[in-house]
Amino acid sequence: MKLKQELQQRTLQRLSPQQIQVIRLLELNTVELEERIKQEVIDNPALDETDEETSGRETAAADDTADGEEREKENGEDDISLGDYLSEDDIPDYKIEQYERKQEESQPREIPFAGGSSIHEYLLQQLGMQDLDEQDEKIAEYIIGNIDDDGYLRRPLASISDDLIFQVGIDADNEKLQKLFTLIRTFDPAGVGATDLQDCLALQISREKESEATRNATKIITGYFEPFIKKHYDKIQKQLGISDEALKEAIKTITQLNPKPGNIWNTSYGDNGNRVIPDFIVESNDGEQSFTLNNSNIPELKVSPEYVRMYEDYQGNKENRTKERRDALLFVKQKLDSAQWFINAIKQRQETLINTFRAILSIQKEYFATGEEHDLRPMILKDVAALTGYDISTISRTINGKYVQTPFGIFPLKYLFSESMQNSSGEEISSREIKKILTELVAEEDKQRPLSDDELCNRLQQKGYKIARRTVAKYREQAGIPVARLRKEL
Repeated sequence: MKLKQELQQRTLQRLSPQQIQVIRLLELNTVELEERIKQEVIDNPALDETDEETSGRETAAADDTADGEEREKENGEDDISLGDYLSEDDIPDYKIEQYERKQEESQPREIPFAGGSSIHEYLLQQLGMQDLDEQDEKIAEYIIGNIDDDGYLRRPLASISDDLIFQVGIDADNEKLQKLFTLIRTFDPAGVGATDLQDCLALQISREKESEATRNATKIITGYFEPFIKKHYDKIQKQLGISDEALKEAIKTITQLNPKPGNIWNTSYGDNGNRVIPDFIVESNDGEQSFTLNNSNIPELKVSPEYVRMYEDYQGNKENRTKERRDALLFVKQKLDSAQWFINAIKQRQETLINTFRAILSIQKEYFATGEEHDLRPMILKDVAALTGYDISTISRTINGKYVQTPFGIFPLKYLFSESMQNSSGEEISSREIKKILTELVAEEDKQRPLSDDELCNRLQQKGYKIARRTVAKYREQAGIPVARLRKEL
């Protein structure tokens, strides 16, 4: 084998730490940004929060830093300069990877809600009431720990057995595991510990008071579950030999069961955390719309004057330039640069958000004036990108997860985007209008004979909308409307 050495010239596009920081900040909503700023202030002592009285000093602090850098450039080779590795072209790949990793670690994490009880705590309380020895209790606790938030145990017992050996040091045979698992499945809420939806419904129906409806429901769940979820009611009725009324009562009994027993806790927590904080606030005065960024809880930031003075002291004292002082100078300079980068990134984020929403407001001016869905103009990411000069990916990051408060409600920015279509008169309309009409048609249909996609297509064409059947199917799915077979009712 002959080795060959050759040179290749390639052009690579690489993001600097500053650019990465701006991108990550752009993706955050108002609440996440507030947490991110708090974390950055904690991590970087050279970054300070300021109030309205002192906010004007930020520029001066930044100028001080810039002056310090100028003086640094004028000094000799003995002076420490970070320019060698802060240059975007010279930053080693491993430095960028370290920076990205640090940024990911500093991202705000979801904080669990305080107070109340979780499904796991509730199950452990019930476990404490059982007469078990210490080892069996540990095994049962481990099984409960593997139950997910929906109340399901989706891991096989064999995998749990392996984990018990390697992580807890307990060798539990399958018989013991199955015995304890069966015990947990008798706990409340009914259906907990199920391995799938069919199992969950079967566990719940077994606890219901016996009646004709529950007996038929049990037969349907255990023997005809596939036809049931596909709503093949005629087949079920024929196989069971029951009346229309009996079938209706059995299905009513099944639909009253809880497919996710753990949601009792998830819902109570979610209600506390689902309050939406808008990122933009739109106001209307005399028919003119204006908007502001919701920065009420976002603190003003500045570079710490103390750190600037500390840097100047270290930089100016050349006579006692020991290794420790050089390291201290390097540390202070890094913190000052990081603080200034972060402040600039916040400013760039705010500027991008303002320019993006200004473009959205100009396109959707009529909608923000009336709040009527038929005034919503067709708009895609490319339209906003053309007005702002930003890349489409930047627009996507800017609108993702952001909300706007209007005089007629709070909406996600994505709600304002829709594709363009034409009606029979050649007028451009939003695809959202088509979805609204589809929803109305489905709401008014005969549920015993729901409209197929072909019939929905014909109804829309009769109303003057040129649309293909496959497009109807796409919009129906986007609107969360199931196919005709699954909309059928008895």
